[in-house]
Amino acid sequence: MYRRLLSGFLLTNLLALNVLSSFANECNSCCRIEHLDVHREAPCNEVIVKNIERTVKEGNVLEFAFNENFYSKCQKAGDIVHFVVPESIYTCEGTLILPANSKVIAEVTKIEKPKIFNKNAKVSLIFRKILFPDNSCIDIKARPFTKDCKLKEGPWMTAGKLLLSTIGLGAIGAGAGVGFAFIPNPAKIGTGLAIGIPVGAGVGLVTGLITPGLHYKAKYGERVYALLLEEFSVCECQK
Repeated sequence: MYRRLLSGFLLTNLLALNVLSSFANECNSCCRIEHLDVHREAPCNEVIVKNIERTVKEGNVLEFAFNENFYSKCQKAGDIVHFVVPESIYTCEGTLILPANSKVIAEVTKIEKPKIFNKNAKVSLIFRKILFPDNSCIDIKARPFTKDCKLKEGPWMTAGKLLLSTIGLGAIGAGAGVGFAFIPNPAKIGTGLAIGIPVGAGVGLVTGLITPGLHYKAKYGERVYALLLEEFSVCECQK
C-alpha cells in the first residue's frame, strides 16, 4: 500500500512538472518581431519579443551616456569606462528593452595618440556589461557606432583648432607688420598690416595643419551610439 501511494505521488509530481514545463515553453515560444528606432542608420532594428524574454538582434544601435568625464590623454588600454542608459529604451511598439539609469561597463582596448598633420587621437573601446537597477546584469558586445568604430573629436573641433592657430599667428603677424612699418615711417602702417596679416595667417594655417591633432574629450552626460556585435536577451524581470 505504501509503495503504491509513493508511486502515485511521484507520478503526479512528474506529470505536474511536465505540464508546467510545457506551459512555460509554450508561453515563451509565442513571439513577435518589434523594432527599435534609436538610430535611423542602424544595420538592424529588429527585436524578438517573447512573453518573458526580449532578444535584441545583432546590428541594432543603442544610445549610452558617459557617467564620468573622459580624457584620452589620461587613459590606457584596459581601463574601465562607465556609461549609463540616459533614457528608457522602448521598441516602436511600446515594449521596454532597457530601463533608464541602467549602468553600462566598457573597456578601453586601444588609445591612438594624436599625430602630426592634425590627426586626432582615436579611442577604441568595447561595451561589455549592462547592470540593471535590480542589480542583475547581462553580457553584451558592442562598439561605438562611428565610421571606424572609434571615438575621436569631430571635424568642427579640428576646424576650430585651425582657426585659432590662423587667427593667433595672423594677429602676431599684423603686430609685427605694424611695428616694422611704424619705425621708419608711421604713414606706412597700412602697408605693414597688408603684409603682416596674410603672412601671419598663412604661417598659422600651415602650423595648425602640421602640428599634432586633438586628444579626445567627453564630458559627463555626453552621449554616444553603440553598435551591437552580438545579440543579447533581457528577461521581463530585469527592470
